[in-house]
Amino acid sequence: MGLFFCYTTVFQAVELFARMRTPRERKAAEDAMSAMKLLGLNPKNAPLYGRLFAAHPGRRPMDLLVSGLCIESRLPLLTGRRKEFAGIRGLTLISPRMITAGRSASDILNGRGR
Repeated sequence: MGLFFCYTTVFQAVELFARMRTPRERKAAEDAMSAMKLLGLNPKNAPLYGRLFAAHPGRRPMDLLVSGLCIESRLPLLTGRRKEFAGIRGLTLISPRMITAGRSASDILNGRGR
């Protein structure tokens, strides 16, 4: 987060806070969330979400909602679950392995090594 401007979705925030068991975990989650912008659904993009659900029946609804948020925000998705998001048109995927010291955002987005 020190190298790039980070976003997360309201869905990941809810999942994270649902798993908190101790005050220390909650504090760590709150600290992490305070360093990111939170993306939420915009009703004007309902047609985009409808197209995603129609084009990808059987996929996890949460994965499609997250994909839609990234597409509408024109942001890539950093995920270790690339297979679950593969084939979604307009979605740029970034593997955590691609984030290394000294690599520029341009290199990461274009899949170039260093």
